[in-house]
Amino acid sequence: MVNTILIISMFIIGISFLLVTVRFLLGTSVVDRVVALDVLTISSVGLIVLLAHFFDRGIYIDVSIVYAILSFIGVIIIAKYLEKSL
Repeated sequence: MVNTILIISMFIIGISFLLVTVRFLLGTSVVDRVVALDVLTISSVGLIVLLAHFFDRGIYIDVSIVYAILSFIGVIIIAKYLEKSL
């Protein structure tokens, strides 16, 4: 039962990943693309966490935490640059 729920949630995250990738490529402004990039990293972190649970590998959780922190810092830097205060 748990594996079925994990597979369904991975499928849903995969679909959202594809939709946000289209938004990232076809975004009308830079801000839209930055938001899409942030959503892409959030969904990839979620996918990594689900895969960690699915394969019973705890080290992937650490990888996803580091990736989330670096993504957050990157989005903050891009936002500061777009605000012209960097």
